[in-house]
Amino acid sequence: MAFSTTLTINGVKRTIALDDPRVTLLDLLRERLNLTGAKKGCDRGQCGACTIIVDGRRINSCLALAISHDGADVLTIEGLAQGDRLHPVQEAFIAHDGLQCGFCTPGQIMSAFGLIQEGQAGDDPERVREAMSGNLCRCGAYRGITEAVLEAHKTLDALNRKEVA
Repeated sequence: MAFSTTLTINGVKRTIALDDPRVTLLDLLRERLNLTGAKKGCDRGQCGACTIIVDGRRINSCLALAISHDGADVLTIEGLAQGDRLHPVQEAFIAHDGLQCGFCTPGQIMSAFGLIQEGQAGDDPERVREAMSGNLCRCGAYRGITEAVLEAHKTLDALNRKEVA
């Protein structure tokens, strides 16, 4: 028996037939849609490598059943940049060496993006570290990650002020 789910993924509406209702959002993205940015790290929601944005909120896609998000708006790392122009969060990660091996980087970037969108970033490094604590980096690039989030928050805040004015 096939189950159908419709998702808007990175701005594109897609209807997908699932042969198993237990397919996670992570497996759907990686194995069926070839969107491999989100990584399968622990597969238990403990490392954050699979972080994506669903309906404006950060989630661990390894814990989310695809069928339970029917109609949702999904943003992955592949949809963050605008053409050849990196998103300010991505630019900040590069500028502050917020990555080493790169395995956790897509999840870190999506978590940082979500954190800023949720209005939780602020300008306090400790607050950022706490809010990003669900994303682990085995290489220990935490200082660069924190600096990147703080810079991206400032950049996006300035851009938003210009748009309002």
